Amino acid sequence: MKDFIELKDFTADQLAGLMERAIADKQLYRQGRLSPTLARKCLAMIFEKPSLRTRVSFESAMVHLGGHALHLTQADIGLGAREPVQDVARVLGRICDGIMARTFSHDMVRQLGEHSPAPVINALTDYSHPCQAMADLMTAREHFGELEGRSLAFIGDGNNVARSLAVACAKFGMQFVLASPAGFRLEQAFEDSMDSYAYRWTESPADAVTDADVVYTDTWVSMGQEDEKQSRLQAFAGYQINAELMSAAPAHAVVMHCLPAYRGYEITDDVFEAHAETIMEEAENRLHFQRSLLNALIGEGGIF
Repeated sequence: MKDFIELKDFTADQLAGLMERAIADKQLYRQGRLSPTLARKCLAMIFEKPSLRTRVSFESAMVHLGGHALHLTQADIGLGAREPVQDVARVLGRICDGIMARTFSHDMVRQLGEHSPAPVINALTDYSHPCQAMADLMTAREHFGELEGRSLAFIGDGNNVARSLAVACAKFGMQFVLASPAGFRLEQAFEDSMDSYAYRWTESPADAVTDADVVYTDTWVSMGQEDEKQSRLQAFAGYQINAELMSAAPAHAVVMHCLPAYRGYEITDDVFEAHAETIMEEAENRLHFQRSLLNALIGEGGIF
């Protein structure tokens, strides 16, 4: 597979292989033993949305492997406006060795993958966030040892992160439970495509966390939804991860957040700080998973 756009495009074995490789490479990184496998290679990074973790993790990953990353904004390239997506893909795919895209439109990333001769990585769209989901489950894998049979409860908006996590959980033999208001669950077609064991929706956060090993949340108002802020805050008022909700979860449950976190909204400060080590490990694992992904796609020609 040339590109990394959707988790559903990969087998469970392929994803597990990527994860185990990332865990091993993380140890090599900490021992100062990484090899410059991407020396003289260049990654074009397209950003329609502002970024902290995505930019820093991908750029650092390329440096660790001896390569270089170019930061390109919408103002730089006018993707789909000043110039057709397919032309941008063809040019960047010839000049650079890989393309990473963080965009609003999922179709835009698909078009980049279709037309670029170089590999394309989905670093977030309004539809999915596969790199985040893999870093999340990598964190759970390191914490619990095995993923199969574990349960992840996602409290809040059925958004891009929730969608990718649901697919990732299914691939690794985990159950995914989404607790959200009825108007914010994932689309019916997606729910219908999921195995009944792997996916469940409930309106009750307490119900969702009852057997959860991981309790997960994300912002209630994503980029591009600022006009909906007040209505969303009202809709999600009962979906905060706080001490009361965590008392309904198993004692061993850990809390995860893909960040940035808006304390006092989707999560309270005390719960965040109680699980800050896990949340920061989760953020760091974006670096390690994406570095291994870049090695596979750019250095080795794809995921097989």
